[in-house]
Amino acid sequence: MIAKFSESVRKNIKDILLASVFIVVLTVFCYFIEYSLIIPFFLLFLGIHLRHCGKGTFKTFLNLGLLLTLILFTAHVVIFYTDWPVFYIPVAGIAMLTMLLFNDLHLSFLMGLASSVLVSVFLHGDFGMMMTFFLGSLAGVYSVRDARARDQLMSAGLFVSVIHLVCLVLLNPDVSLFIDKAFSRNYLYPLASNGIFSALLVVATLKIFEQLFHVLTNFSLLEIADSNRPLLKRMALEAPGTWQHSLTVSQLSEAAADAIEANPLLTRAGAYYHDIGKLAKSEYFTENQMLTDNKHDYIEPSMSRLVILNHVKEGIELARKNNVHPIIIDFIPQHHGTSLIYYFYQKALEVAEEGETVSEENFRYPGPKPQTKETAIILLADSVEGALRALDDPTPMKIEETVKKIVNNKFIDGQLDECSLTLKEIDKISSTFIRILSVMYHARIKYPEKKNGNSIRKSTEKGSAQPSPDSQDYKDDPSA
Repeated sequence: MIAKFSESVRKNIKDILLASVFIVVLTVFCYFIEYSLIIPFFLLFLGIHLRHCGKGTFKTFLNLGLLLTLILFTAHVVIFYTDWPVFYIPVAGIAMLTMLLFNDLHLSFLMGLASSVLVSVFLHGDFGMMMTFFLGSLAGVYSVRDARARDQLMSAGLFVSVIHLVCLVLLNPDVSLFIDKAFSRNYLYPLASNGIFSALLVVATLKIFEQLFHVLTNFSLLEIADSNRPLLKRMALEAPGTWQHSLTVSQLSEAAADAIEANPLLTRAGAYYHDIGKLAKSEYFTENQMLTDNKHDYIEPSMSRLVILNHVKEGIELARKNNVHPIIIDFIPQHHGTSLIYYFYQKALEVAEEGETVSEENFRYPGPKPQTKETAIILLADSVEGALRALDDPTPMKIEETVKKIVNNKFIDGQLDECSLTLKEIDKISSTFIRILSVMYHARIKYPEKKNGNSIRKSTEKGSAQPSPDSQDYKDDPSA
């Protein structure tokens, strides 16, 4: 505990020192190129605010500073190297990029404000210019939130342009101005197209900033979760049982993440890849043993332990070899945490000779425990899905009992200690699992066998509640 505290203090001091050096260098730079010295002072207070909000690591500060540098550089180019009106500068694009990259409304609001203030100061603009850029930035932020398609970016750009024009009308209520050519050239046309330029800036630079900041946007997550990717196709062919298990876990996890306002798309992508290590020895996992005996019946529990544990290590290696993003790779070790391989631990106790000790620690996964809400959800969904598959008669009551028991055991075992899940969120996750699994395992009506084509007609004549032959349930019944 003391070591962790010392490491945290050292990291905080390092971040503060690096941020201070950055501000000093920026101040010197602004002084020599005759930029306003209010710019580094403003950024200093922005960093202080981020620090107090718990978002102020030096990495975050540097990333946001890079985005602000981009828009200031664009403003510099427009002023000194073109004769374009200044309202062509795509300020809203910075706030839109922040929303897509960090998925954080608070950060996006701050960046919209910061970029609008800095550009207005740099251009010696008035309050009306700053408010126009700021409100346009907010419109862009809300429009691209949770965006999953490229056309949503262009729609956001159009919305930004509309808000800019509304601001222009409110700031200049004299209608006669809008038929003046100079006014249209300097204000109307630039603001009408500014949103499109902002959207184009986002499209052009989004992938670059994803690589620089080591983050995943919804667009990248959709690409990663594409079932046609080589690694996922290989799983579907070589370990079909594991693939079906992963699909079920993804369905449970995505719904649970949505219920607690975590990242459902990241959770789905993580669920697809969490068990790819089973590809190395797929026949040793029960979901793939459809036509063969259980291979663990013929080996010692200690060997079974190694096979089970190694699927985590092999999964990490396979993911790195296939250039899977590190954020997705984190799901592979964390979806088991430090859980006990209970079945083989008990089996080892049963076969142990008198006086022989079996260490529980040897039968635990190496971890780490889940560090985020998304990885914690995968851990719970994976355990619940495996337990439900082992039930002989999964009635709604048994499903609810099993889900609550599994989730409670993981909580008591300390597997959720290092993530930020609250008790209320854990309860929501359990309720979501129960609802979805109850639908998956719902009971079907047992239909009578068809004998000489008369049974259904006779049942109908007696007034029973059997479905008609053309109903969908009847068509799906294999005995029909």
